[in-house]
Amino acid sequence: MTLLLDLGFHALRSAYRAGTLDVTRTIEEVLKRIAAAGDDRVWISRATDAALREAAHRLDARRGELERLPLYGVPFAVKDNIDVAGLPTTAACPGFAYDAGESAEAVQRLVEAGAIVVGKTNLDQFATGLVGVRSPYGVPRNPFDPSFVPGGSSSGSAVAVAAGLVSFSLGTDTAGSGRVPAGFNNIVGLKPTPGLVSISGVVPACRSLDCVSVFALSCADADVVLKVLAEPQACAGIGQKFRFGVLRARDAEFFGDEAYATLYSQSIGRLEALGGTPVQFDYAPFREAAQLLYGGPWVAERTSAVGAFIEAADEGAGVWPVTRDIVLGGREYSAVDAFEGQYELAELKTRARAEMAGLDFLALPTAGTIYRVADLEREPVLFNSHLGHYTNFVNFFGLSALAMPAGFRPDGMPFGVTLIGRAHSERALLEFGTRWQRAVPLPLGRTVSQLPPAGEDPTVTEDRVSIAVVGAHMSGLPLNGQLIELGGRLERSGRTAPLYRFYALPGGPPQRPGLVRVAEDGATIELEVWSLPAVQVGAFLRSIPAPLGLGSVSLDDGSSVAGFLCEGYATAGARDITATGGWRAYLKGM
Repeated sequence: MTLLLDLGFHALRSAYRAGTLDVTRTIEEVLKRIAAAGDDRVWISRATDAALREAAHRLDARRGELERLPLYGVPFAVKDNIDVAGLPTTAACPGFAYDAGESAEAVQRLVEAGAIVVGKTNLDQFATGLVGVRSPYGVPRNPFDPSFVPGGSSSGSAVAVAAGLVSFSLGTDTAGSGRVPAGFNNIVGLKPTPGLVSISGVVPACRSLDCVSVFALSCADADVVLKVLAEPQACAGIGQKFRFGVLRARDAEFFGDEAYATLYSQSIGRLEALGGTPVQFDYAPFREAAQLLYGGPWVAERTSAVGAFIEAADEGAGVWPVTRDIVLGGREYSAVDAFEGQYELAELKTRARAEMAGLDFLALPTAGTIYRVADLEREPVLFNSHLGHYTNFVNFFGLSALAMPAGFRPDGMPFGVTLIGRAHSERALLEFGTRWQRAVPLPLGRTVSQLPPAGEDPTVTEDRVSIAVVGAHMSGLPLNGQLIELGGRLERSGRTAPLYRFYALPGGPPQRPGLVRVAEDGATIELEVWSLPAVQVGAFLRSIPAPLGLGSVSLDDGSSVAGFLCEGYATAGARDITATGGWRAYLKGM
């Protein structure tokens, strides 16, 4: 297989711009690689060679639109539980197959941005599994050692990227299917916040938890795809100094894999070297939530999705026996079980939120170990559940996650870590992931692709510090210009935790409020989170007059940022305006 052509986004785009490469040549190289790979069990169906060449010719005729199309001439693959117009959707079950009349919204967005669908990839049937072996279409060949599982359920999508057959691919992630295959194939796996990317045109597994995920060789490439798939919310970045959650010794489970345990410890050390402070947290609420996915009433949601088909299917339909048992097991749960499960999950969410308070992200092993294909023939259910030990809870809690390569065992099999952040922290994770990939030099998949130069990487950003403002520095108010002049950027609006009293201070103009943390009778107060370049924070501090200053402000999502606080002595004689809920509301009522 010839791997001289770098299919990374930056390499392709630079060559297209320079006129040294056209899309037709890119597609010819993709076809050559697919042919050289032989029967790798990656594909369930493919666009015909003629159709791919025609798509390439059409894009070559549109070269003048290169700057308008962020994915111009980029080949990609789609997990075969996501509709692509003109190709069948099987969900890895021949008897379930149907012809897709139109593409899923996610696929359509990518094609409109200039990307080319090469084909549909293999998966654990009905996206039920984390192993990648539950398919009548065979086991996609792990490019590092075919005797090991490729990871599932998005097995073919991950292998297609790691083997250099396409530039990126779409998977889905309900229980970890967009992360475990990334870890086992030495690539990046982005699992967005549930609901951020449309699941229209996706065969449901657990509809309330399903996400479309992205596999790529680099965080820079995943970032470009994310911006096409959705409009990520602004979020504060992860600074040069950060706090990250790590497993306590009694919570760390590697199922006897000492090499993976060592690699996880090394990853913690690398995060420390990047400026992080590790903080041990209690994994119990996360572990208990993970167990609900296959040991609780959410199995019934899988039954709702495809149970009727499986029950009616004959032997020729190709239903995988383990998949049948799992999906139809949902019939055992009652409506009472469903409600009790919701109550239990709500309690676990509260506990988990408390554990994540003050942390920028959790750093977990993507999986505790990797198994051989033969191991799964012996223990198809237990070993699959082991692979979800660090993944199953994430969508339950509405979080975002980024799986990244983190090293290799002595036998050459990849190990990965996953950064788990709050809802809508995708871009912050990708920016940090770029720093990680540059600091931890590893091959990209099993290719010769290279990271884009730092100066041209869209995810490389300056170090910025988040600052919460509650008064005259808010958008449109008299002192907001001070932030803008120093390079300030509005990241998001929000509220404090219910721990504060709010006062209108004497003096002015401009009038200023004072935010004071209290031990009791606190309330939530409206605020805005801005970010400043780290080099400008000192200048901003010098502009703040007493009795105001910067301290740690707790937010209602459990996080904390630097923000305006007032010294308690200054509230004597000041008007308590806590009941208004914020400075804008107070000004409006004057």
